[in-house]
Amino acid sequence: MLSWDEFDSEDTTTAPASAAAEKAAPTQADKALDQQAAAKAEQARSVDDADSAAIARAKAALDNLDVEEGLEELEGSAARVNVDAKQMINCRADLNQLVPFKYEWAWQKYLDGCSNHWMPQEVNMTADIALWKSNDGLTEDERRIVKRNLGFFSTADSLVANNLVLAVYRLITNPECRQYILRQAFEEAIHTHAYQYCIESLGMDEGEIFNMYHEIPSVAKKAAWGLKYTRSISDPTFNTGTVETDKELLRNLIAYYCVLEGVFFYCGFTQILSMGRRNKLTGVAEQFQYILRDESMHLNFGIDVINQIKIENPHLWDAAMKDEATQMILQGTQLEIEYARDTMPRGVLGMNAAMMEDYLKFIANRRLTQIGLKEEYPGTSNPFPWMSEIMDLKKEKNFFETRVIEYQTGGALSWD
Repeated sequence: MLSWDEFDSEDTTTAPASAAAEKAAPTQADKALDQQAAAKAEQARSVDDADSAAIARAKAALDNLDVEEGLEELEGSAARVNVDAKQMINCRADLNQLVPFKYEWAWQKYLDGCSNHWMPQEVNMTADIALWKSNDGLTEDERRIVKRNLGFFSTADSLVANNLVLAVYRLITNPECRQYILRQAFEEAIHTHAYQYCIESLGMDEGEIFNMYHEIPSVAKKAAWGLKYTRSISDPTFNTGTVETDKELLRNLIAYYCVLEGVFFYCGFTQILSMGRRNKLTGVAEQFQYILRDESMHLNFGIDVINQIKIENPHLWDAAMKDEATQMILQGTQLEIEYARDTMPRGVLGMNAAMMEDYLKFIANRRLTQIGLKEEYPGTSNPFPWMSEIMDLKKEKNFFETRVIEYQTGGALSWD
């Protein structure tokens, strides 16, 4: 992962452009073949007696096709891309030329995400269904936790996906990062599917769960907080290129990666995974384990993007922006503390709201330091070290005792 302190040592060395151009220079034989091929293609355009009127019209319409107009839509130059021309935002190089890579870490994260592929239907929910339907299988506190978390997460991953697809993908101007964003968007769809699968399997009231972000204040506040950072950049006329608009995108990335995925998810993950450790709702917990691994990679990718933007645009990371970023993370932490108190007003699952508050402050410190800010909760430690263990093994027997799972690159995932 990139860090703000390491930018001076970033390796951006590339092969000389002249050497690449010399290697790619066409030979006389290539040129002759190109001319022959062009003539054949032109011949295919001619209308013959076998063509219907509709086919003849289609061929005629293509006679007036303006190639230059189409190329302008690609938002880049016609020249081959040099690595040095690539940048995270406001890049004018051709975004459709994936290689050469400038950010190898982005491509590696894409490959890691593909290796970690899973689908909700692979998880056996039989034991969960029986436990949920039994009268004495779960306490009211445990049922409250499950409902609250499925209510929040079923909305949250949709918010993240909408932000990625409708705004972030368009505004990040690096093709290898865009490739990962496409993978992340698909994973968000899988996560939303997983929550729906859990809700349907357990026979929950779908209206109650999916509308919780309208009806439960602790859930509604988190959703509203995230949405306010999407409004401006989701406008299709919004573009970066000025200090203020570049900062607006940076705010969005901090809100969604550092807070929504980086703070808002952690109370719920800990609660559900704690149930799994107690052999309760092991199917739900197994899916949350997979989701947690995906989200950890999303978070680390977002941190790298944020830090890379800071490296390439140091003028954006002024005192005012640093203070604003700090406030965003602290506000998110406060909302998650309130959510923790709402989801478990009494001690349950070997934890209580006070322990969760310590954990969230520990997480907040991590988020702050990951983007180059100072800790605001000094001396806070992690009261749930077992959460780290979930992320550490490349191949493990699932601790919910359901099946053997293997992640090809799981060992590369570090607990954030």
